[in-house]
Amino acid sequence: MFGRRPDGRRIDKIDPVMKITPYIMPERSDAQVFLKHRADMERMSAYIREQAQKGQRISHMQIIVAAYVRAVSSNPEMNRFIMNKQLFARNNCSAAFTLLKVPHRPDLGEAVVKIKFDLTDTIYDVRDRMDAAVSAARGEQEQGPGFIDKLLSFVFAVPGLATVIVALVKFLDRYGICPKFLIEELPFHVGMYITNTASIGLHEVNHHIYNFGNVGLFFGMGTSEQVAVEEDGTLRLKRFLPIGITADERVCSGAHYARFFADMRRYLDHPELLEEPPQSVRFDEGMEYHEPKPKKA
Repeated sequence: MFGRRPDGRRIDKIDPVMKITPYIMPERSDAQVFLKHRADMERMSAYIREQAQKGQRISHMQIIVAAYVRAVSSNPEMNRFIMNKQLFARNNCSAAFTLLKVPHRPDLGEAVVKIKFDLTDTIYDVRDRMDAAVSAARGEQEQGPGFIDKLLSFVFAVPGLATVIVALVKFLDRYGICPKFLIEELPFHVGMYITNTASIGLHEVNHHIYNFGNVGLFFGMGTSEQVAVEEDGTLRLKRFLPIGITADERVCSGAHYARFFADMRRYLDHPELLEEPPQSVRFDEGMEYHEPKPKKA
């Protein structure tokens, strides 16, 4: 309310064309843009093997998330969101993903992990934050249901209550008065949501962006594929990691998107660049934020 929310602050000084766009496309589902990217899996896998020899365990998903965090550090425009037809700068860099409560046991259900990052994070920081969040989520399942599970159990115990609660939360969120603790718990208020469908043997997907919450980017990792490429005059099959990307086009201009994805491609091709903090970080004016560094794994 009044231009401020628990997760951001309204931006008024924007191009008129960008300002009118949310009125033309009021919902995220109206403004979805679908992209495809093939990451060089041979380079990524070689890097992961090199790290393993040094005693560092890194996954493909962690490289992608680290590349996202680093790209946001120089492109703050990508960390914005639309709510109630207004543009907001997010006051954190965050990502969420879904995981199996028990590995290799899909019948036991899923859990959602939400993580905040610091824009100076290295790939090791990102790895440590993700590992800690996964361990906590799975440990929570062993100890009993978490907050969201308990809330949903209560909501569904009363017929019709789910409809009322969701409508109320959406109303409060729309006007920036949704309680901070609830926004902190809900996985739909993040800059990036990523899903690894390769882990269940599926191809990459272009997942829809939820109208609930304010997720602006959705990444879908798929099973690796072989593509014929020509290198040094020789034709061979090369392995790629396909990624389906869904973006909210109202967040920023196409030029900003192009610069952001160019940065991400560079970091995916050269993960070693993520081993050191960035030389500088850009924030939206008056929106600097930080997260304490994670404990070393």
